[in-house]
Amino acid sequence: MKHLTLPASGSALQELKKGDYVSVSGTIFAARDMAHARLASLISEGKPLPIPLDGQSIYYMGPSPTPPGHIAGSAGPTTSSRMDKYTPILLGKGLKVMIGKGARSAEVKQAIVDHHAVYLGAIGGAGAYLGKCITSMRCVAFEDLGPEAIYELTIIDFPAFVL
Repeated sequence: MKHLTLPASGSALQELKKGDYVSVSGTIFAARDMAHARLASLISEGKPLPIPLDGQSIYYMGPSPTPPGHIAGSAGPTTSSRMDKYTPILLGKGLKVMIGKGARSAEVKQAIVDHHAVYLGAIGGAGAYLGKCITSMRCVAFEDLGPEAIYELTIIDFPAFVL
């Protein structure tokens, strides 16, 4: 098992190989389809982004309601291909790590290679466990989108695989 602290340096990401089991800790953003569409639109319009993308990581997750006394509810991955039409533009703005589940398009795979980024797979169906890896969570952009808003997460020992 390898340990990865996010945001990560380029050299730390280059050490990862397909199939590696990775324990991820650090600060990441959680965002899904609607937030990706807004980010891509802002980029296309040349407007400032509400979050930094350069060197950052996005987890394709929509949080479920947080039970009383917990930091987060279930926090499982959503299907990554739903973000594929936005991913190349976000990678072009410096996004380095994506966490989700499932296959990616040929265009996204090439963009990952071109931008020296990494796609990590989280285990679908393990949302309750993954939610326990979150030590802080706060909405940082597009609050009107509810669970589709962008959240900043601090995670510790989040299990993933290099896909």
